[in-house]
Amino acid sequence: MTEPIAVVGTGTGIGKTVVTAGITRWFRERGVDARAIKPAQTGSPPDDDAGFVADACGDPDAATCPRYLEPALAPRVAAEVADEELSYEELRTACEDAVAETPVPIVEGIGGLRVPLAGDREVIDLVADLEATAVVVTRSGLGTLNHTALSIEALERRGVAIAGIVCNEYAGATVAERTNPDELERMTGHGVETVPPLDGESPAALAAGVSDALSVSFLERLSTADD
Repeated sequence: MTEPIAVVGTGTGIGKTVVTAGITRWFRERGVDARAIKPAQTGSPPDDDAGFVADACGDPDAATCPRYLEPALAPRVAAEVADEELSYEELRTACEDAVAETPVPIVEGIGGLRVPLAGDREVIDLVADLEATAVVVTRSGLGTLNHTALSIEALERRGVAIAGIVCNEYAGATVAERTNPDELERMTGHGVETVPPLDGESPAALAAGVSDALSVSFLERLSTADD
């Protein structure tokens, strides 16, 4: 099985979807068949992260999601509230199948790493079981040092390789924001990329803003993450 890239976050609303869209779009614009995989979507409708990525790339085949749940809750809890069956094996197998048929698979996390996924398994379990290389998306401002360091520590404890950290909506407007990237590098030993607040409302414009903000060296490293 191809080792995927996993775009994970330190919490909900961090910006995983737009970063996933930006990375997926960057590969596809270069003729590489990248595909985003969302293991499960809650809050649907209206939420549809795979749909956002597909729209950003202008191709419905650019993203897939095997399971949709209506309650806007953690997947395990959403399934329980909706009185629907949801098994970890179902989600893992669906992701493995999508990964196996995709040259560059990009798995988008759900909330933070410890979000309950199904049964007694969490998002971090899926990332580890898929042998993914993680891109950790985090906030840029005050409070991000603790959340990010703990997330990195959790991934490393599970043996997950880490490609880097992305500080999203980085404006450098405060002392905390301006010092956080260097401090995160010092604390974790991993490189930090920054993505500014983006103008434009369309998925394509937002994804293009992300891929423009990320360094080419970082994106090129992702293409060889499983070598």
